[in-house]
Amino acid sequence: MKLTVKDKDFLEKLKSLLEAKELKINLKEDGLKRFVLRQNYGDKIEKCFGMTRQGVRWRFQRLFNDIYPSAYEVVYYLETHFGTELRSMALEIAKERVALRKKASQRGFFEVCRRKTSEKKPVGGSV
Repeated sequence: MKLTVKDKDFLEKLKSLLEAKELKINLKEDGLKRFVLRQNYGDKIEKCFGMTRQGVRWRFQRLFNDIYPSAYEVVYYLETHFGTELRSMALEIAKERVALRKKASQRGFFEVCRRKTSEKKPVGGSV
């Protein structure tokens, strides 16, 4: 699952609040382990994120308890079956992709790698 622009904005705002010690992330263990966001969920948080407290909780839950652990599950599965020899190459590919996306967004090309639906080649036999 890929991060959306809204996810990235949320993470940047969250990082600044964590660094300012306005919020903190804890691991909660009550049957199943999960991340929880702690401290003051007041009006300041709603204004900072531009969403309700429920919206902040929903996006945090999605990113930190769905997407983030799932990514490690995939890595764990692949490395269990194929070893860790490919990890450095995978990191190189990931870094290159991030750099290309940053470069494209700085130039204003947000959909550089995606074809429009009208440009797709026909599937099957003749054209």
